[in-house]
Amino acid sequence: MDRTERLLAALTEAHGAPGNESAVRRVMAEHMPSHAELSSDKLGSLIAKVAGRSESPRVLVGAHMDEVAWIVREITKDGFLKVYPLGGWWGHVMLSQRVVVHGDKGPVVGVFGSTPPHLLPDEERKKVIAPRDIYIDVGAAEGFDVARKLGIRNGHYVTPMADFQIMGNPQLYLAKAFDNRVACALVCDLMQATRPKSLPNTLYGLGSVQEEVGLRGAGTSAWAVDPDVALIVDVGIARDTPGIKEPGEKLGGGVAIDIFDAGMIPNGNLLQLVIDTADRNRIKYHLSSMERGATDAGRVHISRAGVPTVSLGPAARYIHSHNSILSRYDYDATLKLLKSVVKQLDAATVAGLTDRPTKRVSARRPAVKTKRPARKGRTRR
Repeated sequence: MDRTERLLAALTEAHGAPGNESAVRRVMAEHMPSHAELSSDKLGSLIAKVAGRSESPRVLVGAHMDEVAWIVREITKDGFLKVYPLGGWWGHVMLSQRVVVHGDKGPVVGVFGSTPPHLLPDEERKKVIAPRDIYIDVGAAEGFDVARKLGIRNGHYVTPMADFQIMGNPQLYLAKAFDNRVACALVCDLMQATRPKSLPNTLYGLGSVQEEVGLRGAGTSAWAVDPDVALIVDVGIARDTPGIKEPGEKLGGGVAIDIFDAGMIPNGNLLQLVIDTADRNRIKYHLSSMERGATDAGRVHISRAGVPTVSLGPAARYIHSHNSILSRYDYDATLKLLKSVVKQLDAATVAGLTDRPTKRVSARRPAVKTKRPARKGRTRR
């Protein structure tokens, strides 16, 4: 593995349910440059600051650290766990998948139970299974007290169990939580590659919390940083697999640049700057949209008096499941674009992203000054 692959492995194999992102935060902090000043807000978002040649503008490049997960809501009398989903899950991708329950006595391996097809009537096979109707088996058996023996109670977090793998096509990676650990890695790599003297601004790298349950950490961290402009990095949804009819992002397609989603319409001038930068540097990209769903940009762009914001990132297949696939080509293209855009965001450029009111011109006709004729002197007789 090269350095980027090791970083992706460390981030994706860390467990970080919404509200319990500390393991991911530690990995991000370890991979920030020594010249970055690290802090956090009171929800737990990580903020890394690299001061450039100018204190302003403040440029925020953000990614969320949490992954879709679950929380234990009930332990049945037989020892099976019922859970609430944290984030958007489709029940069918959960069945028979391994999970980790984060109990008081340490991690416990479990599996989502499923009924063998031999026992399913035809009408049951056609039903869509709701996530809250599925249970987790952590080794339930008669006479075995799951709560006492394993240290599990209501309120404990549950996360997918999956390792990072380089696929047979070495340009593709397989792992859990590429949504959005790939962006966490990009923020770390961007901060590592940025030298203070090369920055015409002050750069803030963000790892936010609780994005999957309502973009919560983005709101508090944006308030703390008070950015002048923001680039939010999140995965696109690859649509290059059988069964998806609408065109859109695909692996190897470069950077997915969002033109619209359910939470934000990007600043038009910033969007154009990103597109022009990609064209000028011959960075492959495609314009993306998402009618359902949003990113941290939805909360950042309405922070305080408003923040010019755009969202972009590499696409991934099978997000919000135990295993998703990412292209290294798309990762490298996104990193190159982020570097190029950040270096352009000086004070004049950022000021030009927003329309500013001009001085009001009065509609009244200005008074015309006329020259008073000189008084005639008296003539002597």
